[in-house]
Amino acid sequence: MKLKAFILLMLVALMSVPAAMASDPDPTVLTNKEAIDLVQTHANYLWTLVAACLVFFMQAGFAMVEAGFTRAKNAINIMMKNLMDFSIGSIAFWAIGFGLMFGASATGWFGTTGFFLSDFAPDGDPWVLAFWMFQVVFAATAATIVSGAMAERTKFTGYIVYSIFVSGLIYPIFGSWAWGSLFNGSGWLEGFGFIDFAGSTVVHSVGGWAALAGAIVLGPRLGKYTKDGKIKPIMGHNIPLAALGVFILWLGWFGFNPGSTTTADTSIAMIFVNTNLSAAAGACLAMIVSWMKFGKPEVGMSLNGALAGLVGITAGCANVSPTSSIVIGAIAGIIVVFSVMFFDKIKIDDPVGAVSVHGVCGAWGTLAAGIFNIGGTSAGIIGVQLLGIAACFVWTFPMAFVMFKLIDKTIGLRVTPEEELEGLDYAEHGGIAYPDFGVSTHGGISTISGTPSSGLTSYAPSAKPVTQS
Repeated sequence: MKLKAFILLMLVALMSVPAAMASDPDPTVLTNKEAIDLVQTHANYLWTLVAACLVFFMQAGFAMVEAGFTRAKNAINIMMKNLMDFSIGSIAFWAIGFGLMFGASATGWFGTTGFFLSDFAPDGDPWVLAFWMFQVVFAATAATIVSGAMAERTKFTGYIVYSIFVSGLIYPIFGSWAWGSLFNGSGWLEGFGFIDFAGSTVVHSVGGWAALAGAIVLGPRLGKYTKDGKIKPIMGHNIPLAALGVFILWLGWFGFNPGSTTTADTSIAMIFVNTNLSAAAGACLAMIVSWMKFGKPEVGMSLNGALAGLVGITAGCANVSPTSSIVIGAIAGIIVVFSVMFFDKIKIDDPVGAVSVHGVCGAWGTLAAGIFNIGGTSAGIIGVQLLGIAACFVWTFPMAFVMFKLIDKTIGLRVTPEEELEGLDYAEHGGIAYPDFGVSTHGGISTISGTPSSGLTSYAPSAKPVTQS
């Protein structure tokens, strides 16, 4: 009896299907287009947010590179700076930065709407949320670049204030000049045809020139340069950690450059390839040049060569050929070696090479985007690229220099010599990054209150044993 009832129900259901199908309207060209557009829209959202996750993961890469290239006694401080420049920077970009960068602009100099994400409405287009998420991780990248150049001697409170100004003012205003029309704004620089697809100048040179200003205001680390003008290397405590950071950054760049399309389409394939080839060429050439200069294939220069190639291709990743990307990356790998040596020679102490990698190679990448433009180049195109490079420096460096000077004169920018010798982990945060290991100094084993101090291997700026606390 139950079987008969089940069969009857199945027959009724099968008979109702054609009737239901007959009541549906026939598909038309218009309804098909709407369905396809909806799928494309969803794909664009998904790709943009996945790319934002990859760029966010670059924060971990920057933190590892900076920690590995510096001493163990400052590892906690570096992690805190990378945590807080993203956290505080996100709030500043939400409140002020996004509006200045992408708000409506009558002049092309900065936006005047969209503060506090006011463009979002619950019943409106949610694209502003996806776009904001992708842009805030870019702002964080510009801010965190500076951390490496100012490592091991910067007061934590001063760094927090700086992060607010870079994420909320310095980066967004230049960004509006080059990228404002990506949302509601319009930039005077992009009106000339300035090419900077993913931010060799907008992100990296802004961070690099701000890093240069910070390193100059701070001055070098204790013991970095001797009285007779010689350079005394201060070795990083964990090169494997730094190398892991570079690999994470390389991965993150596959969101940074292809994600800047904010569109899930076939154009991202060439951007992926260009990004990878340029990084590989940068690493190879930096290794070769350092091998020739120092007699050994130097790991720090090789790692920075990969980053230099990534920075160099960021501007032109969508408008140069794969062959050109190799040339761009190779030249960036050569430039970064000589740039690091130059800044050391003029006694600007940059522990991780941030100014060279991001500022100098960012400028080279922006120029290269015009020189190797796949559609052809001209004096006009190159002139606009040079204008953008110059505008970035003229805006960023003086603003950052004044900001750091004001911080220095008010709440203070640099820790005391005693705190620097002790290590910022203990002096600024009351912690020890490696409590189970002793830190060897240039002259012996240092201690904290009679017990072995933090860290793996660290080189103190003095020939005498230095007490960490």
